[in-house]
Amino acid sequence: MLVIVGYLIVIVSVFGGFALAGGHIASLFQPVELIMIGGSALGAFFVGNTGKAVKATLKALPSVLKGSAYTKTMYMELMALLYDILAKVRKEGLMAIENDIEKPAESPLFAKYPGIAADHHIIEFMTDYLRLMVAGNLNAFEIENLMDNEIETHHHEGEVPVHCVQKLGDGLPAFGIVAAVMGVVHTMESVGIPPSELGKLIAAALVGTFLGILLAYGFIGPLASVLEQKLNEATKMLQTIKVTLLASLNGYAPALAVEFGRKVLYSTERPSFLELEAHVKQSKAR
Repeated sequence: MLVIVGYLIVIVSVFGGFALAGGHIASLFQPVELIMIGGSALGAFFVGNTGKAVKATLKALPSVLKGSAYTKTMYMELMALLYDILAKVRKEGLMAIENDIEKPAESPLFAKYPGIAADHHIIEFMTDYLRLMVAGNLNAFEIENLMDNEIETHHHEGEVPVHCVQKLGDGLPAFGIVAAVMGVVHTMESVGIPPSELGKLIAAALVGTFLGILLAYGFIGPLASVLEQKLNEATKMLQTIKVTLLASLNGYAPALAVEFGRKVLYSTERPSFLELEAHVKQSKAR
């Protein structure tokens, strides 16, 4: 939603300011320039990226129109789920959660938290390391190193769409210059026409540079920033799971292990100690 609002502000500010200054909006409508800039940018996008990167980018782009999935409520659900799992382990032993982690879709523990259960990345990450804990063949340092490597891989994969969109935005001003130069060439071919007609051709050529810069910094570039922020939020979920499970492996009680995870969160989503405690108790009562 904010993306659409931002686009509207850019459009109204630029074109409204141009109109208020006495400019004619119709003179900015140059579909040929748009075809040249957009077509060449799209072609360069396909040339400069692998099929995997193109698919990842096209898959990620719709997410910029949605709000953040990682809200305070979701983080509280995650920590309540971790508390329930660790409390069961502390009470009944690691083998007690074997069925839960092998079939999380059928687990009563995970069923209590549908928001977390619906995110297969979170569930897979969590159950994989709980399974390693159940196996008991790795110590905390080995699991931490493995977690760090997986989170780094996840982050690098998520950065692919960010870089693709950023490079596309970076190239648009240059393609705008290309369109402008082509317009100048066409103008030079027509030097014999009346000055009024010649002025229209020069204006059309300059629109190419304007459109390239506007599309780059007003429309495409900001999308890369949104994708990067969403990636950081997704990574933060994995870091929260990592810190909580490692605290449990190091012998801390479930309540303290969850507190470790709470401290990792961004301040905008981090619940207070009392909020989290109340949420966990409410979940436990259910």
